[in-house]
Amino acid sequence: MARSTQKQVVWIALALVVMIVPAWMTAQQRGQQPTAQGRGGQGKNAFPGGTNPDGSLRPSAPLTRLFTQDPYTEYAILAPGTEQFRIRYIPEETRPGATELVNATRGGSEGTDIEVYDPRTGSPLKFQYLQVGNDPESHAIHATLPAPVPEGGIGRVLIYKTYKDARTYMMHGDDIVWVRSLAGYRLGVILPEGFSFISSDVAAQLTTLADGRLKLMFANPSGQSNPVTIHARKTAAKFTPLKSPDMFFDDIKTLYDLDQPETHRMKIDQSYSDYRKGDKARLDSLAYLQLQDLKVVDLDTAKVFTPAKDGHALTVKLDVPITDDKQSAHIRITGTLRDPNYRVLNGDLLFDRTLQGLRNTVLLPAGWEVAGVSQSGTIGIYQGRAFVSLINLNSENQYRVTIHARKTPD
Repeated sequence: MARSTQKQVVWIALALVVMIVPAWMTAQQRGQQPTAQGRGGQGKNAFPGGTNPDGSLRPSAPLTRLFTQDPYTEYAILAPGTEQFRIRYIPEETRPGATELVNATRGGSEGTDIEVYDPRTGSPLKFQYLQVGNDPESHAIHATLPAPVPEGGIGRVLIYKTYKDARTYMMHGDDIVWVRSLAGYRLGVILPEGFSFISSDVAAQLTTLADGRLKLMFANPSGQSNPVTIHARKTAAKFTPLKSPDMFFDDIKTLYDLDQPETHRMKIDQSYSDYRKGDKARLDSLAYLQLQDLKVVDLDTAKVFTPAKDGHALTVKLDVPITDDKQSAHIRITGTLRDPNYRVLNGDLLFDRTLQGLRNTVLLPAGWEVAGVSQSGTIGIYQGRAFVSLINLNSENQYRVTIHARKTPD
């Protein structure tokens, strides 16, 4: 081979390396295998979701998250004619070492009157409201966390902000119309004082707040775009406050990590926020979860609590007492549960248990496939194991769930 030809081959090879290596590194950073191909040779990006140019749907990726519905968002519609609504938002940051949480303003909405608090202490947090890139219409809140997210803990903030958006909040004569695509998971919408509903096109619970305003409470189980339109009108009616708790504000979630059914054992991992005032937090769930190897952790600090008997209940002593509505304790409970109703019946794995709270996920042991679920839930795969994720949309806190599964032959 001539020397000039050899040089050309070398330069071509180098060019290929330059192109391939960054692509490989990018794929690795995204958790992708750049050479792996799925069915049809489309690779791991075969399920992008969204829509095609003709409006038809594109398939989304298989479910792998054990839980959804983490952030809570509340929209309080302000006085008619202002085109404004006040948002209360409680997002989380799970990356260990992270020092800030970023919350973007939706394009086309003007964000003002921003307040950011530490939910543990109720104290204000530092933040910046910055333009995103070169787009003057896009902004984001950069909230400084009270401390870097600890290993085994979760960072969180409480954000209040006011949006002005004429596309969302408009008048129809004296009536108000509020329309918005809500991609959040756990949601609330509050009417202005002195207004009642003409219509609401989302299935929701309805209550009356202490100040007489009406509030819708609902969940968006898919987490996808969920268009909501509300029509409301002035009324002379005076609504009596109702003691109806917002069950979708409750962030409790419980994982039942099943061992093989012959053992009747499962690992429990539950987290929740407790807003009750005082310097102690009651561990209510231990009344129905008789756990061995109990461990209780403060998720804000990753500090291990020491449970103590307090009458008939177990409590933990809080380092920061809860004194106002901006505060809460963020708690994680783990342990092992033995349940004889979790067993093998006629060759089926049978999980038959009364579950409590909004979100419960049952993670099957390796080698079992879901055959039946008695309540509405989504199905996915987590680290090679099937799971069923249930969201209780009923006002009753507890409901019975039966899951059947069949073992894959060896």
